[in-house]
Amino acid sequence: MSFGNGTFGPLVNIQTMHLGANPFVCDCNLAWLASYLSENPIETSGARCQEPAKLSRKPFNRLKQESFKCTNELRSRYNGRCNEADLCPAQCRCEGTRLDCSGRDLTSLPSDIPTATTHLDLSYNQLFSLDGSTSLAELKELTHLDLSHNRLTSLSPDFFRGTRALTHLDLSGNHISCISRRISSHLPRLSKLDMSANPLNCDCRASWLSEFVAVHEGSTPPTCHLPESLRDTPVTELQESQLTCREDENNEDDCAGSVYCPPECQCHGTVVRCSRSHLTQIPRGIPPDTTELYLDVNEIKSVDPERLKHLKVLKRLDLSNNQITILSNKTFSELKQLSTLIVSYNKLGCMERDALLGLKALRILSLHGNDVSFIPEGTFRDLNTITHIALGANPLYCDCSLAWLAKWVKGDFVEPGIARCADPRPMRDKLVLTTPPEMFTCTEKVPDDILAKCDLCYTRPCQNGGTCRSGPGQQYECRCAAGFHGPECQYKIDACYGNPCDNGGTCKVFETGRYACHCPTGFEGGRCEVNVDDCEGHKCANNAVCVDGINSYSCTCPPGFMGEYCERKISFCSKEFNPCKNSATCVDHGTGYECQCALGWSGNNCTENLDDCANHMCQNGGQCIDGVGDYECKCTGDWSGRYCELGPSVLLQTEPCLQHDCRHGVCVVPRGKMEYVCKCSPGYSGKYCQHMTSVNYIDSSSFIQLITPPFRPSINVTISFTTRSPNGVLVYHGKERKHLAVEVFKGRLRISYDVGNHPASTMFSYELVSDESEHTVELLSERQNFTLRVDGGVARSMVNAGDLEYLEVDTPLFLGGVPPDVARHAQAQWHLRNSTSFQGCMSRVVVNGRVQDFAESEKQNKVVPGCGDAEQRDQEVDRMNQKVTTTPRTNRRKSSKNKDACAASECVNGQCRPRRKGGYRCRCKKGWSGKLCNQAPSCSKEAEKAYVYDYGCRSRRPIRQFTCKGSCGSDCCEPKRYRQKRVAMICNDGTKYMKEVDIVRKCRCSRGCRGI
Repeated sequence: MSFGNGTFGPLVNIQTMHLGANPFVCDCNLAWLASYLSENPIETSGARCQEPAKLSRKPFNRLKQESFKCTNELRSRYNGRCNEADLCPAQCRCEGTRLDCSGRDLTSLPSDIPTATTHLDLSYNQLFSLDGSTSLAELKELTHLDLSHNRLTSLSPDFFRGTRALTHLDLSGNHISCISRRISSHLPRLSKLDMSANPLNCDCRASWLSEFVAVHEGSTPPTCHLPESLRDTPVTELQESQLTCREDENNEDDCAGSVYCPPECQCHGTVVRCSRSHLTQIPRGIPPDTTELYLDVNEIKSVDPERLKHLKVLKRLDLSNNQITILSNKTFSELKQLSTLIVSYNKLGCMERDALLGLKALRILSLHGNDVSFIPEGTFRDLNTITHIALGANPLYCDCSLAWLAKWVKGDFVEPGIARCADPRPMRDKLVLTTPPEMFTCTEKVPDDILAKCDLCYTRPCQNGGTCRSGPGQQYECRCAAGFHGPECQYKIDACYGNPCDNGGTCKVFETGRYACHCPTGFEGGRCEVNVDDCEGHKCANNAVCVDGINSYSCTCPPGFMGEYCERKISFCSKEFNPCKNSATCVDHGTGYECQCALGWSGNNCTENLDDCANHMCQNGGQCIDGVGDYECKCTGDWSGRYCELGPSVLLQTEPCLQHDCRHGVCVVPRGKMEYVCKCSPGYSGKYCQHMTSVNYIDSSSFIQLITPPFRPSINVTISFTTRSPNGVLVYHGKERKHLAVEVFKGRLRISYDVGNHPASTMFSYELVSDESEHTVELLSERQNFTLRVDGGVARSMVNAGDLEYLEVDTPLFLGGVPPDVARHAQAQWHLRNSTSFQGCMSRVVVNGRVQDFAESEKQNKVVPGCGDAEQRDQEVDRMNQKVTTTPRTNRRKSSKNKDACAASECVNGQCRPRRKGGYRCRCKKGWSGKLCNQAPSCSKEAEKAYVYDYGCRSRRPIRQFTCKGSCGSDCCEPKRYRQKRVAMICNDGTKYMKEVDIVRKCRCSRGCRGI
């Protein structure tokens, strides 16, 4: 036990203190207490030291300050906080500040690691990925971290944020192919790094690792796994020129790992679906943690092993319904855990002998519906665990070379008896499974068209006496006879060899050793190298400039002239040439013109309709519809008048409504009540319908402009929205290169974030949000960090690392879209990929804990309050639940026949319904259950105290909250009403803010279960 220095400072009037019977650790961190008690002799209970051993049982009042020394300073460094010495995660073993959690099959980090930990051993577990949602930021004293022999495929730099004391990091024996340079920026004291036994990809992103290991001699040099040319080479032996990336790859330090999902695919956990995407090849960047990959119904013609070999945990691969013609050697050799391979319904005609090499875990193989005639003996030799193989609907050529297959399928009966022979004639239509192997004989020559499926030399491609030499993968090489050249020996070696003619000229040999070039029109010279000057003798008039072309020329006219040769003076404002539109007046200035626009139009040619809604007078939620020189107000609900200023007449209005305060709604007095309530128009809320909290974006140029909230220390935006459009702006705030952009892009959320540390950081959501369902997205900008969470799922983060800390831009914050000038800039700077406005409804927007009132926004453009039909349906839920279902007319006779069954029914709290076959059943009232509806509902709210958490921040104290629990029969026990409570939150970095939290007020049984 220990106390922080100054703990008793505020107790200025204290006269007596009892500290006895406490296990004090009397080291240097408690020396201040000895000094304090010496100056203030108020301790009267005989407090004594328990540790260290040499001071054990010695009373405080007999010790001098010099006696308090540190041998293990960390033991009490965190004095002043709750002591953690006795706290140890249940899965681990603790010894002082060392934590051993090795070999416990952990799939995630223990949640209660003591903050004083210096050595953390997490080796030999099942950790798969460590991203920004998990971090070691609290372990400020951590010096040694062992993550060896796990299943790690990716590491987020944010995982190491805050561990600046780390000196030793062991990542050996994992599946890491790329490690980000940004990790080193979080670990300034790292002196030993072990990356051995990882499938390291030695491209441009590994250059920093080579430099780091070379400088820090204590580190173990990892070896390359890829590319093949560098395999097993230590990174310290590589030159910088060898660590390169292809031009079509992202050369930045992205190491995205499983965070990235190819744009043609949908990623859900470890399942990647790229079906029906018109793919012609396997996409790049499939996440390395993929276990199921669906590439069916595409146009893939060949399988590139380079796009698959990093998928070390892939178990299912579906390539059916493509255009694949060949499976080459070692196509799947790196997929050691593959258990299902489907290549059915392709154009597969050739399988090389080692095509399935290495697939020792394969259980199911489907080659059904292809063009396979031959399968080389030994092709299935590694399929030790195969249980089912589909070879049906293939034209198998059953001669002696396929006798091995007949024996093999009879061994374990893995082929169900569907595969049939197509040729030769004596074997036609015989089943491979049931035909004796001795009938597979070679009695005739195999047709060339069958042999050509794997060996294109049987198509005789080499001309002029050339010899064909077969190669792997349907490749061949023609060895030409003397005097010929070309891929297929189609060209004769003569004076025209290499085609000396330029610009598409044709070379012709006119005698041995001599040639002539026949030039296309517009060129001349011995090799057609000269472009004929077509401007010689041109016809351009009126000082026009002649521009030479190829066998042609054009004239660039001076102002005021037109025509092919600029021979005609432009008659501005004539019937033939009057560019002014929309009843504008055209004025001819000789060499130009001017359009004087009619009311309501602007622009050079008066084609731009002025926004007459800029200062509209529409009231009570009315939508302004722009016209030409005028506008009209489209009123909501029962409002009317030119400006929607005339309120509706309400049947249930009584005297209290004569002096009401309802701003955007109608006044209603409920039955039996003396006070009125406001029934709000769609989109409005609040006691007096004074807040506009939901809006519908109805145009491609819609947007809302808000006063920019401060980005220091952080900004938290939560948006609930519904859309079916695959593209649209959600949030934009930017100027020059600095920006925050959130948009729906191809159905997913795209976030671009740049606080001024170019290049921008970009992230996409896993979830598709353009499905007409309501989604809630939470956005947190905190310095260089940006965090995204969709529908309460797993939060994902990225960092715009650099010198600048905060996004500070003196421009408005736009919701749902941007004005045209901002859109042009945002797209030109690549902030937004598509500047089209959001199409749909935003039902709730919360900024820094405050629900946004759009009525207070700086500007609204082409938005209307409310969410249309969906909102009205929500308002009618209670009434719909109370409707009584009548018996259809066609069934009334049958009901009358069985009505006697209900005469003596015992339904207590429900309605009797006769059955067609006799008897009856009880349809219970809401909440009641049991065969006779005699079991009462027990749905009620139960109180509990718990902390409120929000992006790593926590409420200052536990909050009293309620949950709905109890029985409702077949219905659901759900909240009926909420109240909002403002809760004080505090973060790890000391940041404090207020958050509005929904507290359940009342529970009810509901048939329309919403899963709240």
